[in-house]
Amino acid sequence: MKIKIKGFIPNTLLDWEGMIVSTIYLPYCNFRCPYCQNSSLIFSPEKLETISLEEVKEYLTRNKKWVDGVCITGGEPCIYKELPEFLSNFREMGLKIKLDTNGSFPSLLKKVIQEGLVDYIAMDIKAPLLPSHYQASAGKGTEEILRRVKESIQVIKNSGIDYEFRTTVVPTLHSPEDILEIAKSIKGARRFYLQNFVPQDTLNPEFMKITPYSRKELEKVRERIKGYFEKCEVRGK
Repeated sequence: MKIKIKGFIPNTLLDWEGMIVSTIYLPYCNFRCPYCQNSSLIFSPEKLETISLEEVKEYLTRNKKWVDGVCITGGEPCIYKELPEFLSNFREMGLKIKLDTNGSFPSLLKKVIQEGLVDYIAMDIKAPLLPSHYQASAGKGTEEILRRVKESIQVIKNSGIDYEFRTTVVPTLHSPEDILEIAKSIKGARRFYLQNFVPQDTLNPEFMKITPYSRKELEKVRERIKGYFEKCEVRGK
């Protein structure tokens, strides 16, 4: 499957802390998170404009003084076996590369790490690492998926490159105790971020009716788990 770019943000300060990056969106995903806000990328990417790699590279070349790197997101970038070749385009330009992933493709993660094609990995942990919880939060909760997610956690922690784990916290899916269980499963990680759920354009329309946790509630959870990590913060309102 040829990689097609279906979204491009020329520059942002939001996707990689301390960096100015261009964010590149790749279509399709093997998960079906009900709170996902990129449903068009998953279900109908053919309706979205395709942005050529050449166009992206031309922009990056023109603005190399102002752009530190690229953030590759989706969808799920690691569904593509061609991802290493795709990332090489940006490495050859001397750019830093951040990769967003759901962690269900550990072999490909190993490959891009070993080939020196990523500088930072952000892995979403959807729920406590149990089949029923992952089924509810990601639409995929088989033992094999959980095995691969757990393997990716270890691959990333042992990679020697910079990284973060993060969980989008949704009241109907995640209790404070669930977040504690997630934290225990990645104890010792460099960074863990609690991302507050935003009820907007969700894959499952029913999730737009859900009231997110308050910042105060998430900070209370953070206080319980912050000792497990070098850095633990809340993102969002």
